[in-house]
Amino acid sequence: MGGVWGRAIVLSTMLFFVYLGDGILSDWVPSFIQGSVNSSLVMGLIISFSSLVGFGADLIFPQLLKGIKTRKILLMAIGSSLVFCGVLLWSIAWPWLVLLLIAMGIWGIYYEFLGFGGQAFVSESIPTASRSGVWAIMGAFKSLAYFIGPVIGSYLAISKGDYWVVAVATVCVVLGYFFWMIMGRNKKEVTIETPFERVSILKEIKYWWTLIEHVWPVLVISLTMGVVDATYWTTGTVFSDNLAKQTWWGGLFLPFYTLPMVFVGVVIARWGVYRGKKKLAEIFMLISGVLLALVGLSDSVAVVLIISLLVGTMLSFSWPLTDAVYSDIVSRMGSEGKHMVGLSGSTISVAYIIGPVLAGLISQFVGEKNTFVAMGVVMVLVACVLLAVTPKKLRLPQSEIRSWDD
Repeated sequence: MGGVWGRAIVLSTMLFFVYLGDGILSDWVPSFIQGSVNSSLVMGLIISFSSLVGFGADLIFPQLLKGIKTRKILLMAIGSSLVFCGVLLWSIAWPWLVLLLIAMGIWGIYYEFLGFGGQAFVSESIPTASRSGVWAIMGAFKSLAYFIGPVIGSYLAISKGDYWVVAVATVCVVLGYFFWMIMGRNKKEVTIETPFERVSILKEIKYWWTLIEHVWPVLVISLTMGVVDATYWTTGTVFSDNLAKQTWWGGLFLPFYTLPMVFVGVVIARWGVYRGKKKLAEIFMLISGVLLALVGLSDSVAVVLIISLLVGTMLSFSWPLTDAVYSDIVSRMGSEGKHMVGLSGSTISVAYIIGPVLAGLISQFVGEKNTFVAMGVVMVLVACVLLAVTPKKLRLPQSEIRSWDD
């Protein structure tokens, strides 16, 4: 057990530095792009391009990443993050549309490398009983990075300027690289061992369709939570700014949502859940939906912040439980598990494509606050349906899956 948690801590520490750099940029990039194109709509379309590229990567990576060790996939994630920083530095001097789109495309690929590397690590290196806890610990490091990153990014943007924002983010990623090179060596290093095959998007779609028929409940869970998460990071930033105009601590709406995972991760790790993960994830999603719907009942900033904290807490339970379900499925699929990784990653890409657009449309009619009420109602309805129909065990067509290697 000590070896399992030791490997998890090493990976999580590397990811902390990488995500810290990403967190610094995630707060700065939208405002920088909007200032460059002078349009919030164009800014949203440019940022959504990263999710479109990510979705495309989900289609080709399962067949493209052949015989590549997990360690190298994570190093490719670090490398793409550094390239992303380099293109941003270039964009500061020449904020051309083509450079911004290239940057967003690289950003989308970076996230997919992290997704494939993380799932390969957990599904192949971590025992079933520990997967929820490992995902929770990794999520705790990630949440801490995204809690600290925007604070650093805002300070640098105001006091030092745009170049310093990107430079400090680059240094953080480089630190993650050196830490991984020094501490990340593992004698039991995981390899995605599959024979070379020509990339076929049509074949991948066929594989996905087969999987969707059997694992759709967990895909719906992550898609629903992903749409809510995308709402927080888009419409939520505007709502947070509006609250901050009422009182300075109103701007904590978003940080209160992201902070709980730092602490909840430890709880889940000690809890050691390895049975009934799907139902638990749905229950916590149901509770978070009820809480989010309650935002519309009060005009008190304090009440809204407390609700945001509680929603973040409930979803902090659901996310690692859902990721652990994916890891179980990937492990059961053996060498073909990479297709499940691509499919699960695509749900987040889709969520970040439709989430901002959906939230933006709703907010135009009912405002930012009631947008969250609507999202809460949707979560409640989806969770209730899933609790009623989700089977105890997701059955896989193992004979058909084994034929995919032929």
